[in-house]
Amino acid sequence: MKTEKLTILPPGRPLSGRVSPPGSKSITNRALLLAGLAKGTSRLTGALKSDDTRYMAEALRAMGVSVDEPDATTFVVTSSGELTAPAAPLFLGNAGTATRFLTAALALGHGRYVVDGDEHMRKRPIKPLVEALQSLGVTIEAPTGCPPVTIDATGAFKSNRVVIDAGLSSQYVSALQMAAACGSEPFTIELAGADIGARGYIDLTLAAMRAFGAKVSQPTAASWQIEPTGYTATDFHIEPDASAATYLWGAEVLTGGSIDIGTPSDQFTQPDAKAHDVIAAFPHMPAVIDGSQMQDAIPTIAVLAAFNETPVRFVGIANLRVKECDRIRALSTGLNNIRPGLAVEEGDDLIVHSDPSLAGQSLAAEIDSFADHRIAMSFALAGLMIHDITILDPGCVAKTYPGYWDALASLGVRFSQG
Repeated sequence: MKTEKLTILPPGRPLSGRVSPPGSKSITNRALLLAGLAKGTSRLTGALKSDDTRYMAEALRAMGVSVDEPDATTFVVTSSGELTAPAAPLFLGNAGTATRFLTAALALGHGRYVVDGDEHMRKRPIKPLVEALQSLGVTIEAPTGCPPVTIDATGAFKSNRVVIDAGLSSQYVSALQMAAACGSEPFTIELAGADIGARGYIDLTLAAMRAFGAKVSQPTAASWQIEPTGYTATDFHIEPDASAATYLWGAEVLTGGSIDIGTPSDQFTQPDAKAHDVIAAFPHMPAVIDGSQMQDAIPTIAVLAAFNETPVRFVGIANLRVKECDRIRALSTGLNNIRPGLAVEEGDDLIVHSDPSLAGQSLAAEIDSFADHRIAMSFALAGLMIHDITILDPGCVAKTYPGYWDALASLGVRFSQG
């Protein structure tokens, strides 16, 4: 959507119908990389086609991998099993998964690789991963601690063990795990400390790796051993995106409707599916919600919390400050634009002072999305209940859910473009 502003017109009725969320972004980008590292042809079905996955696919193509797209939800990936050094830097937009996963994988390539992104990606930390790779003897630099990253790869790690600080992001661990299977000897990854962002995403990584032939064991709760199996091309089906589903679950409970997304909540394997039970409790959501293991669902739940019967404190969400934007600040800013005092930041906690009487009011507010797809999509939910909610830069949803506004329209939601 190219309009700079989009005002949601409250439907004034329950939203009912069927909407199929797109494929999982997290799983699609894992599968694309693994298919690129596998010799042969892999067919990925149910895949997400969005900015984030397009950047990954284009990067693979730049490194000699054939990536065909026979239909709207399929990638056919044919690779020699090696990602050859590209002629130019790899531009990955603001795709954190693509940037971090490729950084580790390319450390086992041959030649010079530069991994870069847009102005937002250049503010997102990658230093812990870079330091872990340096400890393995990789010549790699990221002078600012964020992209761009320059890698001069020689095809091997000089050690078979690494310790990684995953407190900022579980993606650092996933990146090393996926790369390690392409090494020449069994490889051990250990956590430095117990903290790890959204551990459930590690499970997604291991499941995808095993589907492509990897062998991984977990000697302790804080370590993994990956065998040097490489990867085998395979056909792989990708489940719908649980983070995208949260917006539809939210729209359903807010309006008292019935939205069929085609997949029961208990059939998702992604961490954000844990949000379903919290959302289903609306308007009696818990007084304290720990977002550490469902980070991308927190914007959805925080906007719902504005209409909850009682206030909600969100804890365990410090990592939200280093996502596509500072999501804690973006949420508090947006909620307070709707009504001053609606949200308060206390350290890295977010407190939402719930008020069910907001529903039905006219409270003109422009919501700065900060070019963050999840902020735009979450605050659209407020627009279902409050008149004159306007989303700035609505097109940013293309990062993971290009059809979001069409999905709401299919349920009968109308918009005013500006």
